[in-house]
Amino acid sequence: MPLQESKYIAVFALIIAVSLWASTFVVLKMALVVFDPNVIIFGRMFVASICFLFLIPRFKKTPIRRQDIKWLLLMAFCEPCMYFVFESHAMIYTSASQAGMIVAMLPLMMAVSAKFLLGEDVRPMTIFGFCIAVAGGVWLSIGAGSTESSPDPMLGNFLEFLAMCCAVGYMTILKKMTSRYSSVLITAIQAFAGTIFYLPLLALPSTKFPENFELMPTLSIVYLGIFITIGAYGLYNFGMSRLPANQTTAFVNLIPVITIFLGWLILGETFSIQEFMAAGLVMLGVFISQDRGRKKRNPPTSEKNQDLMNTGSSGSLTPSIKAASPSSLDTASSPSEPTSTL
Repeated sequence: MPLQESKYIAVFALIIAVSLWASTFVVLKMALVVFDPNVIIFGRMFVASICFLFLIPRFKKTPIRRQDIKWLLLMAFCEPCMYFVFESHAMIYTSASQAGMIVAMLPLMMAVSAKFLLGEDVRPMTIFGFCIAVAGGVWLSIGAGSTESSPDPMLGNFLEFLAMCCAVGYMTILKKMTSRYSSVLITAIQAFAGTIFYLPLLALPSTKFPENFELMPTLSIVYLGIFITIGAYGLYNFGMSRLPANQTTAFVNLIPVITIFLGWLILGETFSIQEFMAAGLVMLGVFISQDRGRKKRNPPTSEKNQDLMNTGSSGSLTPSIKAASPSSLDTASSPSEPTSTL
């Protein structure tokens, strides 16, 4: 498949993935009307695992390196295990729309973590934008009033923020693993690990089982298992394997916009003027963080070739070979970026 065509398919896959993820918050709110959070997450993982059972013969053809086992397990522990612990409980206390705005900070958190965990260069404007986005998230949480569907927005948004921290760990490890394993296999590992992780949680005294299974909440769990756990994660893992990490995380910015629309359309959620201003501050922080500064235009190909020819004839390696910037390294080293010690 041509490289350009592969990139278009990856972009399309990422758009579908984030659209499905945006619907997660709305569907979770519908399921929480009847089901306990632990029951919901186990159910979606169990449904996904059943679907993946038919692909086990195919997975056996891909050997897993021993040194990668710990990273795959850590990736699955971050997401779906701990991620859904925080997110499912977050949706008890906050609205789908507000949770979607907290997700908007994920790309900035990825950039900041890349500086400290991966040693990548991060521009001051990225840090500045991150601080503005966090301030907007705090304002959104403080300014939100308690309602029947969001009794404690501050607690719920904080739990969603912790879920985003888990997502950072997941995406950091995922980028390295997609260079060695297929997106389908990685998604299956997440589903199986999530099922095993959540099974003992069903025995906790705090876990409540429903007396009856209503149709829409039950279908919500099936939707989460097939369309989100398999569909969204599979598509995102595929896109991550075809595009640089800094490009794939940028697509997450679509989630809050889609979530607000779905929350209004399906759940009847609305934003006050103050909440709109706080949400705007979050998006402003995201926008500022994307300012990469002025980039120098590359000379035409013919000029590059002429320079190389002149270099070769003179025997010198000095003409215009500069230290590679992190962004150019990302492009050159794809698909194994970001560089890490995994």
